[in-house]
Amino acid sequence: MKNEEIILRIRELIKILGVTQNDFADRISTDRSNFSKHINGKLPISESLINKIVVGLGVSKVWLKTGEGDIFYMQTAHSHSTCVSIPSEAIHNKELGGTKIYDIDVTAGMSGRELTFTSEKQIGAIDVPYINRNAHIVKVSGDSMQPVICNGDMIAIRPVQNRNLLFWGQIYVVVLDDYRMVKYVRKNSDPNLITLKSENPAYDDIEVPKSEVRHLFIVENIIRIDNRL
Repeated sequence: MKNEEIILRIRELIKILGVTQNDFADRISTDRSNFSKHINGKLPISESLINKIVVGLGVSKVWLKTGEGDIFYMQTAHSHSTCVSIPSEAIHNKELGGTKIYDIDVTAGMSGRELTFTSEKQIGAIDVPYINRNAHIVKVSGDSMQPVICNGDMIAIRPVQNRNLLFWGQIYVVVLDDYRMVKYVRKNSDPNLITLKSENPAYDDIEVPKSEVRHLFIVENIIRIDNRL
């Protein structure tokens, strides 16, 4: 294996995911200090590290080693979104800082494609270390993603800059001209389509042309208020 080329691809993954180097190390369950040494060339890129990236992030081993083929292989229906239970007291005044909460429902029927995260729509913030401060927190209604996301839960979302680089099986907010939905995004046998899948089996899969997707937001955290905490 050529360490330098693999290191460049790992750095590309960090950029694609929009995370810090330490966050990336945490996601693949490896020591932050050792990971830093790996990508700075002080430690060789081991097979163990490659396997952690492949298994933990759904990355193609062929792409990681050679640069050939698709970056991601994952097509499972299980999401990497982290579910976070917090007490209601964790939501505080927006002036105190943290991840901003907006008075926006991302599944409010025919609400159009605009998601405007303006200061006028901000209603508060959550300041906990495991929620990305650069994300936007919004509300979800409906039961199509139950029990993974329940009616009234909040989600922390981040815009996807490159729609050609998707985690198949991850939960996204998908914005079309007339609808916005929270769904698993699955790979379709037709490269011009994506399949939107609900968790609730009462809902059928939806096939959507990629050209009709106006905006995509990856769901990084599912936030549930637990008054017992």
